[in-house]
Formats: sequence, C-alpha cells, structure tokens
Amino acid sequence: MKKIDLLIGVFIGVAASVIGSFIFIEAFTNYGFMEGISTIRAQGNLGKVITLGAILNLIVFFILLKFDKELMARGVVLGTIILTIITLFI
Repeated sequence: MKKIDLLIGVFIGVAASVIGSFIFIEAFTNYGFMEGISTIRAQGNLGKVITLGAILNLIVFFILLKFDKELMARGVVLGTIILTIITLFI
C-alpha cells in the first residue's frame, strides 16, 4: 500500500507540472499548447517552461501535507526530481 501511495504522488507531481506548463503557455503566449511547446522547444526554452510549471507542485505538496498524506507528498518531491533530471537532458 505504501508503494502505491508513493507512485500516486509521483503521478500527481508530474501531472501538476504538465498542468502548470499548460496554464503558463495558454496564459502568457499567443500559441496553443502543442504549437507553443514546439515553438518553445525550437527556441531552447522548454526547460524553463517545465520549471515554471513545477511551481504548482509546491502547492500540491503543502495540500497533501495538510491532509496527512506524507507518502504522497514524498512522491510529489520524487516526481519533481525526475522532472529535473529530464529537464537537464532536454
């Protein structure tokens, strides 16, 4: 059961980053999501957008701690670390 909570936390962390990136692209660019991703990647700024999207993980982390879901909160941190490693190679 504990491993499943950790995996759920990782999934929540990655999903929150994708949603945060989506919100950033839709709110602050003139492109749609997929067109914005391809344009930003061509400019070499995709890692920065993923980092800005990961700000939403901070909110999710503290919400999970408030509801005593500590293992899921650890999963969110692990998901953020995984996204950081992926961002280094993009």
